[in-house]
Amino acid sequence: METVEHSTPSLPEPDGVHHRYVSVRGVRLHVAEAGRGDPVVLLHGFPQHWYGWRRLIPLLSGRYRLLCVDQRGFGWSDTPGHGYDTDTRVADVLGLLDELGLDRVHLIGHDWGAWTGFHVCLQAPERIRHFLALNMMHPWPMHRRLMAQSWRFWYTALLEQPLLGRWMLRRRPGFTRYLMRKGVAEQAVWTPQAMDEFVRSSQEPGRARAGEALHRAFALRDIAKLVLGRYRKLRLTTPTVILAGERDFMLPPSVITDAGRHADDLRVEVVPGCGHHLHEERPALVAEAAVALFSGGH
Repeated sequence: METVEHSTPSLPEPDGVHHRYVSVRGVRLHVAEAGRGDPVVLLHGFPQHWYGWRRLIPLLSGRYRLLCVDQRGFGWSDTPGHGYDTDTRVADVLGLLDELGLDRVHLIGHDWGAWTGFHVCLQAPERIRHFLALNMMHPWPMHRRLMAQSWRFWYTALLEQPLLGRWMLRRRPGFTRYLMRKGVAEQAVWTPQAMDEFVRSSQEPGRARAGEALHRAFALRDIAKLVLGRYRKLRLTTPTVILAGERDFMLPPSVITDAGRHADDLRVEVVPGCGHHLHEERPALVAEAAVALFSGGH
């Protein structure tokens, strides 16, 4: 485990954040850490990295130890040529907990990070106390509703194609900017610094390749499992809240339904007037939801 002083000079950071690298299963993962108290692991979505939590950190670091992880291929973590499937990302998270000596943690995930989070909870429920999922469906969606909204994922068809996906991220930064702008209800949410940072990071060759591989792995593996019902025998026992954006362009609330018999304690809450980046658009609301969930026992 290596503690480092590492930041982008033009990148304003929340107070109290320090950075470290942790070797997990042969991959060096970057973790931005802040605060003290019960540990909370935060898993970013695409095309963000740890800095996506900058607005949430000041709201939660006064009562929790926040561990904002750059998943493999993103942010300041290593960019190996493989391992962007869900099972490997889950193994990375569990390996990180082992390396940090953390038996149980609270978990917050957004987008792809929330999809990873669901599978962490399913595979190792004893390690996760509570899970707050932002802008992501659970593994048991109603197929007829999901299929009716499948046109919304048109952009993933570009990103998942071999060579084309990385080319789009590297050579067409306007595409990444478009996705980020499309993802919020109010454009003013994105500061120039944040927008530039996430676009810049996505353009790095290794990270562009990772973005492509992430989308392709989901298309080839996870979608097949969803269609074939491979998750039907799994049960979510972790107390979980899903926050959905009313105006989410990718996953509208109609897709994010209750999980029924597949979950012991799962609630879906819709946030009016918000899009696909709730932690950017309503950080105070997300923080309140986290505190309420994490204080609920278990």
